[in-house]
Amino acid sequence: MTKVRTTLTIDPEVLRAVKVRAARLGKGDSDVIEDALRRDLGLDLLDRLWATNDLDEDEALALATEAQHRTRG
Repeated sequence: MTKVRTTLTIDPEVLRAVKVRAARLGKGDSDVIEDALRRDLGLDLLDRLWATNDLDEDEALALATEAQHRTRG
């Protein structure tokens, strides 16, 4: 996955916690921040769902369309 560099302003206490967690996990600060954002945004859940799903793209689209039609009554 391609990464992009960005700058952010963060509370020193939060940054200290990031650095402690990174050191304990043997990861970089950026990895810890990205993991936390993925969890908070629900992206990790989507990744896990896609990883365990055995539908191809057409089947997934058909299922989503069917669910949409059912909810529209």
